[in-house]
Amino acid sequence: MSSPSPVRPIPAVLAVVERDGAVLLVRRANPPDQGLWGFPGGRMEMGETHLEAALRELHEETGIEADAPRLITVLDFIQHDSAGVLAHHFAMIAVLCRWRSGEAVAADDALEARWFDRPALAALGARASLKVEYLAELALAMAPEPDSTADA
Repeated sequence: MSSPSPVRPIPAVLAVVERDGAVLLVRRANPPDQGLWGFPGGRMEMGETHLEAALRELHEETGIEADAPRLITVLDFIQHDSAGVLAHHFAMIAVLCRWRSGEAVAADDALEARWFDRPALAALGARASLKVEYLAELALAMAPEPDSTADA
């Protein structure tokens, strides 16, 4: 019988924040995806729910305060090394968070933090982590519409 792989799936979160039709991205300082734009996030801590983890990671990496987290989707990111051996398996739990306050400031393992509208997201191309544009579209579709009755 072969021994099991020492690599196990790691649950992690992505905090997807929408504000005025734009989403918040950070440029990652560390692997994986070092130097690429992606959503704030990271590994869950023991005893922490995925919703709590998303709000914590968002605040740690950007200083943004958010609330009302809700599940968008879960994506598996599986990478093999050059020999075909499993190197990483992250189960990335994407969580839509409602912006409450704060301006994005890169902290923790983020080099930069900025808001991106749809054209700016599309322009990132290979400078973005996998599935960034896909997750942004899901989040923007789920985000509540601005209150159009306020001016009526």
